[in-house]
Amino acid sequence: MDAIKFSEKIIINQPAQLIFDYTQDYGNRLKWDTFLKQADLINGATEAGKGARAWCVAHNGLGMGTEYVTFNPPKVTAVKMTRGPYMFSSFLGSWNFKELAPAQTEVMFIYSFQLRFPFNLLKGYVTRNLQKNVRQRLADLKNCVEALP
Repeated sequence: MDAIKFSEKIIINQPAQLIFDYTQDYGNRLKWDTFLKQADLINGATEAGKGARAWCVAHNGLGMGTEYVTFNPPKVTAVKMTRGPYMFSSFLGSWNFKELAPAQTEVMFIYSFQLRFPFNLLKGYVTRNLQKNVRQRLADLKNCVEALP
């Protein structure tokens, strides 16, 4: 079964380093990431970084464990699913921060996943729903970090 891949991006009027640091600080995560009701580093991790693991739970109750596979401040971070909703056989996410000007950054979230049977029969619905959630998360991130002093 082929992976489903999509990306969404937004321009945020703040420096890339500030946005990167803010998004990777789990103390801030629920301030901007309105998709989630829980976001914790686990297994003794105290900060995000390559090899660190996290557990996040969406408002719909679905939880996903992830491990950071890339951590390159302030440009990119990527995670892979280690444990998650049964509907996904795999899930990868990458957040890219491209500074366009000293206080202007393009933030792009890229997701790639595979669905198990019978959820693969609903791939269009699942993809549209995830894209909608990602667009909202990016808008919420923009509103949150642009309001920072």
